[in-house]
Amino acid sequence: MSTTPRRRRVAVLISGRGSNMRALVAAARDPAYPAEIALVLSNRADAPGLAHAEAEGVPVAVVESRPFRGDREAFERALDAALARHGIELVALAGFLRVLTPWFVARWQDRLVNIHPSLLPAFPGLDTHARALAAGVRLHGCTVHLVRAEVDAGPILAQAAVPVLAEDTPETLAARVLAQEHRIYPAALAWLAAGRVRVEGSRAVILGASGRPGAALASPLPEWTGLPRSADDPPED
Repeated sequence: MSTTPRRRRVAVLISGRGSNMRALVAAARDPAYPAEIALVLSNRADAPGLAHAEAEGVPVAVVESRPFRGDREAFERALDAALARHGIELVALAGFLRVLTPWFVARWQDRLVNIHPSLLPAFPGLDTHARALAAGVRLHGCTVHLVRAEVDAGPILAQAAVPVLAEDTPETLAARVLAQEHRIYPAALAWLAAGRVRVEGSRAVILGASGRPGAALASPLPEWTGLPRSADDPPED
């Protein structure tokens, strides 16, 4: 008699529309997905993402941050109590516009995951797309990582890169990156929920993961003879 593995209970924390939250909720509709989105919680009662979660049948909660202005840890203790009431095991940040204290990060050590719109450690913080354009980088992207007390730091679970085009604006580049965020965040959360993440110091190892030898990204693509255009194209004779 086969048994279905228990799904880990995940809370997604949002402050706005919750675009990545929607991607996680959509992925968790699959019964084979190793996590269930058991709660969507916001620090703002007017966060548009709450209505979407409710429409999907996901429990929602609000812990307003404004009454705790000047006492971040007190806010986080209220947040932690709400997570405990819902039996939460993992926490996924999805546009949660709060800098978390070392107390909260330590309490959820290696059970707290975030997505950031850059290829960390490049461009931590805000305005990543404008900064990437100003720096003239050729590749930009997004990173899913375990959270540490330092802002936008922690063992990296997944990254996706996109080309930076000559005609890009921060808005067009952001849209291209966001599409990749919606791909890698559900995958990374699944690895964590399934127990496939092992942390070794500042590095995360994904158990059972494999990559194609020689796979690489390049932008713009080199055109001269003798250099492959992609990992799947052999060099010309």
